[in-house]
Amino acid sequence: MAPKNGIERKRGNRLGFWFFRAAVRAFGLRGAYGLLYFVGLYYLAMDRAAVSASLAYVTRRFPGHGALRRVFDVYLLFVSQGKNLIDRFAVASGYEDIDIRIRGYDQVLDLCKDPAKGFILLTAHVGNWQVAMDALRRFGRTVHLMMRPEDNSAVRDALRIDAAQDRVRFLFTDDALGGVIEAMKAVNRGDIVAIMGDRTYGYGAVEASFLGGGVRFPYGAFSLASAAQCPVVVLLSARLGVNRYVMDVSHIIDAPGGARGRKEAAMKAAVQEFAQALEGYVADHPYQWFVFRDIWKSNE
Repeated sequence: MAPKNGIERKRGNRLGFWFFRAAVRAFGLRGAYGLLYFVGLYYLAMDRAAVSASLAYVTRRFPGHGALRRVFDVYLLFVSQGKNLIDRFAVASGYEDIDIRIRGYDQVLDLCKDPAKGFILLTAHVGNWQVAMDALRRFGRTVHLMMRPEDNSAVRDALRIDAAQDRVRFLFTDDALGGVIEAMKAVNRGDIVAIMGDRTYGYGAVEASFLGGGVRFPYGAFSLASAAQCPVVVLLSARLGVNRYVMDVSHIIDAPGGARGRKEAAMKAAVQEFAQALEGYVADHPYQWFVFRDIWKSNE
């Protein structure tokens, strides 16, 4: 199914990227972080859509918090996202002092032993997946990010992705099959295909339980894995402090298989397993959930 047409406010634009880059150059990482407490207040006051969507999340994540405390939770969420964005641009600009610990490194290294077979990397808008992409270069495989072209322009320019010699590239999903053929080719030549698993964008999805409610998660990553007969590696990164990150790739889900009815059940179970991995993540890192959409109500 093709994505539904619609206009969504883009919060990642060139002006914002320029601001973060300039702040890091002028004040260093810690100084730029300090500016975020004012930027967070601005968004708390002016971006009603983001506040409303964030309240849907923090109400479920912190059921015991009162109304004022939940507003403060949203504020902390905005500040946390800003810190991740600043780190993103620092890394893209050549900053090399960020320590990224990879949890599950040996497991993924085992998957890389066969140079002719790749795998699917399933991630979400949590933590700093862009910094994690940089860390994936350690595995020596080309990583293709499956993304909609209209979402990519400013991000591509800011992160300097898709350069001729870069191992992290975009795989656009604007053709009739949503990039599936190119993704299959990439996996079958030993590359990694990275897909966002927390937004449906109008594509096929199944409902899974997440933070006490039903959420429709896309199953495209598992459908692709089933066709390519490769595993799905869940990637969830988290900022632990200044210059410190952890990238967790220890959760590996087998490709769903079997006859049609059995395969559909396996697909749903795999999506639920991904949702449970997300639940575990937000339990440990509650202020690094950057979806900014009420996914319990939205089909997008």
